[in-house]
Amino acid sequence: QVQLVESGGGLVQDGGSLRLPCAASGRTVTSYVMGWFRQAPGKERELVASTRRSGGRRYYGDSVEARFLISRDNAKNEVYLQMNSLKPEDTAVYYCAADSRELTRATMRTPGNYEYWGQGTQVTVSS
Repeated sequence: QVQLVESGGGLVQDGGSLRLPCAASGRTVTSYVMGWFRQAPGKERELVASTRRSGGRRYYGDSVEARFLISRDNAKNEVYLQMNSLKPEDTAVYYCAADSRELTRATMRTPGNYEYWGQGTQVTVSS
């Protein structure tokens, strides 16, 4: 099993940046497909970014591509979400997720395919 803890959320102005760390414990992040999801009030949870166990391939949601970057520090056993050019519509609770299976690009998008979740961190972008 792996335990995930997100941090780094907060209030930021339109156009600003935030970096969200996800600290993993119990097993190494290289054992898992890692994903970042977000959920805004009244909306479904959606994929923001994901990376394969190897860390070599990264996938992004359509609304964040070219603005967000998922990365991993294997030595620290952490996964990061760098968010740039933030917009008010990026306001949501952001969750780190992991699954031990080698998910396909299509299945990575579905929250139900991830077994482990963090508690989430709130990101609010003011206009």
